[in-house]
Amino acid sequence: MAAGSHISRLPLFLFFLSFISFFLLYNNFHPPPLTSPLRHSSDTSRDLSTSSTSSSLLLPSSPSLSVRHVLFGIASSSRSIIHRIPLISLWWDPSVRLFVFVDSPPRTRSKRRIEENRFPFPVLVSANASHFPYTFKRGLRSGIRVARIVKELIERTDISKKEVRWIVLGDDDTVFIPTNLLETLDKYDWRQWHYIGSRSEMWSQNNDHGFDMAYGGGGIAISLPLAKVLARNIDTCIKRYHYLFGSDGRISACLAELGVQLTHEPGFHQIDMHGDISGLLSSHPLNPLVSLHHFDQVDPIFPFLNRSASVAHLMSSVMRDPRRALQKTVCYDRSRNRTVSISWGYSISVFEGNKLLLDLLAVDKTFWPWVRGSNGEEIYMFNTRGSRRRDKCKDPAVFYLKNIISSGSGDKTRIESTYSRYMPGWCLWTASVKNLRLISVRSQRLERFKDKPLRRHCCDVLPSSTEYKMKVDIRECKEGELVAMYT
Repeated sequence: MAAGSHISRLPLFLFFLSFISFFLLYNNFHPPPLTSPLRHSSDTSRDLSTSSTSSSLLLPSSPSLSVRHVLFGIASSSRSIIHRIPLISLWWDPSVRLFVFVDSPPRTRSKRRIEENRFPFPVLVSANASHFPYTFKRGLRSGIRVARIVKELIERTDISKKEVRWIVLGDDDTVFIPTNLLETLDKYDWRQWHYIGSRSEMWSQNNDHGFDMAYGGGGIAISLPLAKVLARNIDTCIKRYHYLFGSDGRISACLAELGVQLTHEPGFHQIDMHGDISGLLSSHPLNPLVSLHHFDQVDPIFPFLNRSASVAHLMSSVMRDPRRALQKTVCYDRSRNRTVSISWGYSISVFEGNKLLLDLLAVDKTFWPWVRGSNGEEIYMFNTRGSRRRDKCKDPAVFYLKNIISSGSGDKTRIESTYSRYMPGWCLWTASVKNLRLISVRSQRLERFKDKPLRRHCCDVLPSSTEYKMKVDIRECKEGELVAMYT
């Protein structure tokens, strides 16, 4: 019993000893202030090295994107460069950093012409790529050379001194709208890996070459950190993917191996079509127009001008108000029972009767596919309406841009664009449509804000005392306003 009594008192003694120790430690403990002093950089670095937070989130925010932050690499050839310079000049200005790459030194006549015009953007001869394998039947080996432009841009230009954030690749027949390109890229953190562009409009093209590939003619934008990594690896990728058709496929394959997929931006346009593309241009999405391509493969976009004059005519309106270019606005003339569909800076369609907005947003199938099937039909990557083989008298009355004037400056700029009737009618339209010849559209220069979602604008058909001319005002829609004739 004595031994047992001694053992039972031992835990009690240890408990009191622990309690006294805790009490003494607690009273000597001084908690840190609520605002802790900064730690040494070595301590901070050690903590950050084990953190999963993205390093870009710890960097100060970058200034807004400007044209000096973009470096263009344009693929051309010694035979085509002289014919493409006027097209490039439509969107290029001295603030744009651009290098044109050709396969061999331009022919004497072309070189003399370049020197005579003293174009400030350099024309570089691509490095020899003949040792790389290429096995695509009936393909063009130039796809290898063009795929390496990103590598040559990194290696042959001093990127660090040029404040470059983005590499943008395109063809010599690609027309970029720099303002809208900057606005599109500014949505993304250039310090992260981004691969941006758009697919072909044709399902069959995407099925053959890739749905997750940015088509080069529409333009490919690659953030600088990713472009540097791509440049280091592109040659080995070219060797592995010798069986692919073009440069864009090789770039896409290499980026896929790096774990990067395409970010689709609808403002880039490959234009894999033939014939009359007015239906596509008059149904542009709300995203700003970034690029157009293949103008030499389609009909003149203004039927009363040739190809080159047509593109220049369109660009005259695009440069006045780039963010509004091709933006669709629909309004209704209830007094005369007409529907007015505006593709700003390009064309206006006037329909008899009430046409619902959803029907008008579909692309009018005025064009032929890039590669025709046995029946000439194709599946597109967007909703379509109409048919190429149709009664033209059932089409709307179409008006194309005639001229454009502006007044004021900045976001107070007021613009008036005038559209004239093309092929006015032998069809049995009502007098209100048949006699209409001119449409005047007034608008304010469109300004977009980075964090503001896109919303279509509204318009009003103004009262008129004549059937010869129509006046329309474009404005922001009111809260809760519906685009419909009857609500």
